[in-house]
Amino acid sequence: MTPRLSQQHSLEPIYQAFLSELSSTGFSGEVETGYGARMTQAVDNSVYQFVPQGILYPKSHEDVAQVLTLANQAKFDDINISARGGCTGTNGQSLNFGLILDLSKYLTQVLEINPQEGWVRVEAGVVKDALNDALRPHDFFFSPDLSTSNRATIGGMINTDASGAGSLVYGKTSDHVIELKGVLANGQAINTAKVSKDNFEAQYQGGALELSQSVAQLCLEHRHEIEQRFPKLNRFLTGYDLKNVWDDELQSFDLGRILSGSEGTLAIITEAKLNLTPLPAKRCLVTVSYDSFESALRHAPQLVQANATAVETIDSKVLGLAKQDIIWHKVQSLIDAADKAEMDGLNMVEFAGTEQQVQQRVDSLVSELSGGGHGVLGFKVCQQAQSIKTIYAMRKKAVGLLGAAKGTRKPIAFAEDTAVPPEHLADYIMEFRALLDDAKLEYGMFGHVDAGVLHVRPALDMCDPDDEKLLRELSDKVAALTRKYGGLMWGEHGKGVRGEYGPDVFGDELFQVLRQVKALFDPNNRLNPGKLVTPANDSSELISIDAQKRGKFDRQIPIQVKNDFIDAMNCNGNGLCFDYNHYSPMCPSFKVSGDRAQSPKGRATLMREWLRQLSEAGVDASQLSEQADASWLEKFKNSRNKDKEYDFSHQVMDSMRTCLACKACTSQCPVKVDVPKFRSEFIELYYKRYLRPAKDYLVAGIEDALPLMERMPRLVNFASQNRLSQLIVKKSLGYVDAPALSYPTLKQQLSGHPALGYDLASLQSIPAEERQDYILIVQDPFNSFYDAQVVARAVLLCELLGFKPVLLPYKPNGKPMHIKGFLKRFAATAKSNADFLNQLGQLNMPLVGVDPALVLTYRDEYRQVLGDARGDFEVHTLQDWLFSNLERLPQVEAANSTYHLFSHCTESTALPQSFGQWQAIFERLGAQLEFKNLGCCGMAGTYGHETANLDNSTKLYNMSWQQAMDELDHDKILVSGYSCRSQVKRMAKTKVKHPLEALLELIS
Repeated sequence: MTPRLSQQHSLEPIYQAFLSELSSTGFSGEVETGYGARMTQAVDNSVYQFVPQGILYPKSHEDVAQVLTLANQAKFDDINISARGGCTGTNGQSLNFGLILDLSKYLTQVLEINPQEGWVRVEAGVVKDALNDALRPHDFFFSPDLSTSNRATIGGMINTDASGAGSLVYGKTSDHVIELKGVLANGQAINTAKVSKDNFEAQYQGGALELSQSVAQLCLEHRHEIEQRFPKLNRFLTGYDLKNVWDDELQSFDLGRILSGSEGTLAIITEAKLNLTPLPAKRCLVTVSYDSFESALRHAPQLVQANATAVETIDSKVLGLAKQDIIWHKVQSLIDAADKAEMDGLNMVEFAGTEQQVQQRVDSLVSELSGGGHGVLGFKVCQQAQSIKTIYAMRKKAVGLLGAAKGTRKPIAFAEDTAVPPEHLADYIMEFRALLDDAKLEYGMFGHVDAGVLHVRPALDMCDPDDEKLLRELSDKVAALTRKYGGLMWGEHGKGVRGEYGPDVFGDELFQVLRQVKALFDPNNRLNPGKLVTPANDSSELISIDAQKRGKFDRQIPIQVKNDFIDAMNCNGNGLCFDYNHYSPMCPSFKVSGDRAQSPKGRATLMREWLRQLSEAGVDASQLSEQADASWLEKFKNSRNKDKEYDFSHQVMDSMRTCLACKACTSQCPVKVDVPKFRSEFIELYYKRYLRPAKDYLVAGIEDALPLMERMPRLVNFASQNRLSQLIVKKSLGYVDAPALSYPTLKQQLSGHPALGYDLASLQSIPAEERQDYILIVQDPFNSFYDAQVVARAVLLCELLGFKPVLLPYKPNGKPMHIKGFLKRFAATAKSNADFLNQLGQLNMPLVGVDPALVLTYRDEYRQVLGDARGDFEVHTLQDWLFSNLERLPQVEAANSTYHLFSHCTESTALPQSFGQWQAIFERLGAQLEFKNLGCCGMAGTYGHETANLDNSTKLYNMSWQQAMDELDHDKILVSGYSCRSQVKRMAKTKVKHPLEALLELIS
């Protein structure tokens, strides 16, 4: 039986008192103090793990002010507070042990757009890509470009002074800050703007006036030393920017320059006014392939001289991992020599500007590249906006892709954003590589060669104490190496815990100036303490690179357990699952809730902690599934006492329960974190101790019950579809909107049809040369019993194409069992099915399924539970089979007929080639097919039928599907997934077609 994990990680008394008093101040935001919620906010994209005391989600600037005003009381001197945005820091930038102010959940409004003057005013929690969505209709964009732009917030960008591709042209975030609104450590508001040297009073009053004048005077007094010490780099020194706070003529002063890059150590920024960049009329990208990474680096300066907007590079390690990712099928056609083994480096050269400017520059570069040399293997010009977006999507995925490297050593961030003058980059990198090669480490490199910034992630195992020591050794050596080449250890992502290198970079004089600045803003060291600097005359120490790491906790989990739950262990915190875009399939539960615990990253973090606590209790999680369940009476007692007895497992279950098991994370996540897999494993173990809800048995047992129900469909429908029955089921089981069985049934619709005459012996007797004309249709529970017309039409379609369809006997697929964590039952079902399908597979007749999610279960989940015992049978999706037999389809002259295929989460992410296959099939039949890229419909099997999920199911449908349904002709909408069609029927009160039904229309 799974034990109760009873150790409570209580808050420190001072934080309990603070949060108790905060509730009476008018604070309107949310407060989370549960250990699970705190645990999900304990990690970012770094190696560190700092569990905070609580999470605050302010809903306004006033909420932030109330928090800091209360904290300013003497009795709360020991309270510390750190602001948080997208949680994508690579060196613990926003991690701390006190309170986290997460501005990303509610402070998400674009407040004002002024296209006439070219500026925008936003709240700090706005995601960068979401801002550009709002600006696009006005022909502007916010130009600092980040690989994490689909989850990085503006507040986070300001606090780290972020930049990315094209920074030679577009600059850093601070170059675009006009004004900032924030709250000082004492709770007072501050509004920054550029002021003339003689007119500070026009912008600042009271304490803010004294503060700004003091900072201005400090920077003037040490101006000579600042000019001497600050590196002459495009990625100028961040945190704190003593140099650019004054203009070159020392006539105007901008306090916002000090706050930009300060990582929340000086104030909490709540709003920003930003200048905007006009969208270029034309963009073009040239991909250049090389025989070595060194060739790519040494050629980069000449590419920059071609007046490129950006020059990005990727090494062979990242390219190799990209080839194993879902994105490669889109990218490979855009890279010359993509499949050549000797390709060892890639540069991506972007040009942006007017049509004439871009064309002239591209023509000039093409002429230069055509001459050969420089290790160039080939190049390709990408003119289409979608092609450029696809190439950059691969580049932006590089961080996550490195996390997918095999083995216990994973490429990690600690020296990943070093910057040196571009003219020294190649020599610097060669020396950097020698350093890593001497340590016998694997590593990946990519970055912005035009700005001299390269992201380098050496592979280390933080569960190995020796590798943890090696991290410190390498970090020190890289810091020294950057100084040798006139560069910086932190060129793009902020310092985080690397503040200890400050004295070596700034020198003692300026480092003390930084401490004085900190003391002016935050004398009690309350804001993100331990980062960058400590206040002058304060004995506190900076957080060290040797600070508490995730590996310290992960190494407490036995190796076998880590291997058994490898998906949870491999999450590197890159946060791609926090994608803001409603039209992206990635993690619908996070999109609809905004709760990080309801994301793949959150679930993986909680699962790791659950495994650690089990290990700490002396329990081997790998053996739990083989242990007996508690008796029914024990489960009843345990369940009755849920609210009385603390068990960390409940918090993990709360996170797992909301997962739709859509499997988008298994392919969209760059490290392939498979949440549905470890979710099912956890649910199985959780219910060894507690009683299952009755609806779980209903869902898991439905496949076995359907053949019996099919015998009396009208009676079953009468019993299930009347209001009284529905009310009883809703109240007793928590289940709603159960679909009606098909009538006539599938057997009735195919009555007398030879497709029903399955006989294995007869099939085995068919001569081998004739078997290519047969197709074996694998039934699934949902289409066969709830939408039988689709299966019947699949039989008809096969006939019309000249094949002889055979409808295989119905056998449960097992997916509902897997989703609900009945893994032993699922394994038995999978084994029975696999034996049956392997036998049929020997006939060399194609096995084809109608529903993509069920077909993929044979491929993925069966492999997980059966391993080699699964055998090598293959069930094809309908479009995969049709595409392979394209020549059997009639060639029809193009007609004015356009259909719209709505994406199915599992199909579009796990089978990215499927739309192209459908499109080719429809083109063959003279019709156009447009792909409607949508988010989750909200049904996901039985998820949308559970009353606990009904609200979220409706919200998800409304996020992207509702608008698409409203805009398009329903008769031309095609949906391949049964659950999606079921959701449309429920929400839009209309029935949409499976693509095969449209094919029948076209053929007939």
